[in-house]
Amino acid sequence: MVQAYILIQTEVGKASTVADVISKLPGVLQAEDVTGPYDVIVRAEASTVDELGRLVVAEVQRVAGITRTLTCPVVHL
Repeated sequence: MVQAYILIQTEVGKASTVADVISKLPGVLQAEDVTGPYDVIVRAEASTVDELGRLVVAEVQRVAGITRTLTCPVVHL
């Protein structure tokens, strides 16, 4: 399995709604509202890097209220 953190910036006042919608997507393990430069942090997993990319581009980025995402794959060194 490939896991990643997805850091999300949202429109003002949309973080809670965005986190709620994303938390219901298949492959999303957790979605939390946070403070700081990002509004929502998501932990997601997929069987391949390509599948993870499809989750981010085809599902997460389509959620209304998102202005920017940054995907950080988890590595085990």
